[in-house]
Amino acid sequence: MKHSFQNFQVDHVTLLLQPRLYNVAFVAFNVIFGVGPENLLYEKRKEWVPGEGEQSLTYAVQVGQGSKDDKAQNKTIFAVVQPSEPKTQPSHVREMLDSHNSAALWQHIALRTPDLLTFHKFALERGVNFITPILKDDEDDLIQVFSGEWFYPGIRSSAMFFEFVQRKPSVESLEALKEANRELWFRDKTFLGLYGEKEQEYQSGNVVPFLDFELFELIEKEIEGLKIWQISQEIIDRCEQVMINYAKNKAKK
Repeated sequence: MKHSFQNFQVDHVTLLLQPRLYNVAFVAFNVIFGVGPENLLYEKRKEWVPGEGEQSLTYAVQVGQGSKDDKAQNKTIFAVVQPSEPKTQPSHVREMLDSHNSAALWQHIALRTPDLLTFHKFALERGVNFITPILKDDEDDLIQVFSGEWFYPGIRSSAMFFEFVQRKPSVESLEALKEANRELWFRDKTFLGLYGEKEQEYQSGNVVPFLDFELFELIEKEIEGLKIWQISQEIIDRCEQVMINYAKNKAKK
């Protein structure tokens, strides 16, 4: 049964670009995708080395607008990020691109849910890892959380993860969030907070997976040797129970 909080819609996607492509892409977004000044949602900068001037960290462009009444929730948005750090300084964005030999890489997709708190609890109870608490962006009137990356044992991290977001959260949701998370991240801190979290992961060599490797292998064992069309609802239900049991045992430790 599909729950109401699983009625996901694409909110935005984040695109990593090598510096040589970053500015050219900005021109392409303007010329090819019709992005004008009014469609540049933000552009963030940082001076990494005092006296060397600011570097652009990221920008977001709106490339489409739907015709629904609630236009705030019917936009097509790309958030674009480059490795802006000096080449002598570590950069998880550079590592993500270089390790996959890529000029461009879709890093994460943001899925919008009507009830983030309920979905978050549901996912945690089934063993999903998140690298941030639920964050509040006060200026954009949204709450959001970021998952671990999708990969499996014995392979390098994928550089792909999910963001889950709820726009225009209810007063009740915000009150519950305040109680659960005393230190909220706001607009100026949200991007840098996520950036710093991913940087710490990549420099430590401990990238958090979407599912713990142990849980991944438990699920894999349940469906071993089966084709997609052979994975019945009964087997899926059994896998879900494995996930729930794993999360319960993990919480006890």
